[in-house]
Amino acid sequence: MDPKSQRVKLNDGHFIPVLGFGTYAPLEVAKKEALEFTPFAIEVGFRHIDCAHAYQNEEEIGQVIRSKIADGTVKREDIFCTSKLWLTSLRPELVRPALEKSLKNLQLDYVDLYIMHYPMALKPGEELFPKDENGKLIFDSVDFCRTWEALEKCKDAGLAKSIGVSNFNHKQLERILNKPGLKYKPVCNQVECHPYLNQSKLLDFCKSHEIVLVAYAGLGSQRVKEWVNQNHPVLLEDPVLSAIAQKHKKTAALVALRYQIQRGVVVLAKGNNKKWIKENMQVFDFELTPEDMKAIDGLNRNIRYYELHLD
Repeated sequence: MDPKSQRVKLNDGHFIPVLGFGTYAPLEVAKKEALEFTPFAIEVGFRHIDCAHAYQNEEEIGQVIRSKIADGTVKREDIFCTSKLWLTSLRPELVRPALEKSLKNLQLDYVDLYIMHYPMALKPGEELFPKDENGKLIFDSVDFCRTWEALEKCKDAGLAKSIGVSNFNHKQLERILNKPGLKYKPVCNQVECHPYLNQSKLLDFCKSHEIVLVAYAGLGSQRVKEWVNQNHPVLLEDPVLSAIAQKHKKTAALVALRYQIQRGVVVLAKGNNKKWIKENMQVFDFELTPEDMKAIDGLNRNIRYYELHLD
């Protein structure tokens, strides 16, 4: 089966590959890992690259994409590239300049998908996390429905083929969907989602509005100390996942990824190990049974690995 053809249709008519390569890494290694692992991911067949201004490695990702186009591995239209609007640029007048900065760093004329990273705003400026003298985050009061209107203009200008959101709950999504004068619905909502946090209610809500759920932390997490609760169990060591993996002669990671794809979820796989990156492409070589799916559904514990609490 050709993994490149594994795509789902978005509500604006564009298509998104169901398996994506995540480029988030701790800031001290983000640039190095982007240069080391993104070319390999493209070589083994990944066509969906998930980036963000906040990851601080878009320049490196851009170099990689350019070089892979130059050496004939891919054409621009083969690559589905996502970037994200950071919290310090949610004021409507800052949205397009933020996207243009990402495009410049990525050396691209457009991104395939541009999403609002969180439904909340921080004080504009160069700092990713502006803080006051007491170390408290400085918030900005912006109505994200106005931000959305600015994103719609970016789509109309051809700077982003599709627009979506990230880390929104169903009430926040409803605010956009019910907004007077809505021109484009979000095509996706990117959230933490894995067998310990299967987001089934949010998934049903999104499906009912033709919004694709995109899962990050699909394999649990990289256990990065700054972001991740270290006390949680390691997803890929779960005995149920391990037993299903053994039955299919696959890894627990592949079972966790396959689970999402069979639910109609687009899943991002992060990789800082070439063996794992290559292995993740085998997600299309097998199918989980209805019993497997039910058993994995039963693992849900509402565990969040990523606890960036901004509200």
